[in-house]
Amino acid sequence: MFNDKILNCRDCGRDFEFTASEQEFYAEKGFTNEPGRCPECRAAKKAQNRNNGGGYGRQQREMFPAICATCGKETTVPFQPSGDKPVYCRECYQPRSRSNW
Repeated sequence: MFNDKILNCRDCGRDFEFTASEQEFYAEKGFTNEPGRCPECRAAKKAQNRNNGGGYGRQQREMFPAICATCGKETTVPFQPSGDKPVYCRECYQPRSRSNW
């Protein structure tokens, strides 16, 4: 049913083989597009995404200093504290959030 194909990598421009067994795997997974990158460039792209936190180019979230309202420990939070609501460190927040379920 499937035959080996030669495809061209969009990143490095090299030709690579898209084997019949790879095509069968893609079909089993429901993938409709052929790979656009050779195995080496795919691996490099995966490694790059892993090193960037997998955010697909998303920037690191800005963190703001705060003092925990429960234990008084210095912490950082992903929002600018306004001062009108309590802020908790990770250790103090976890038990609170679970008790509300």
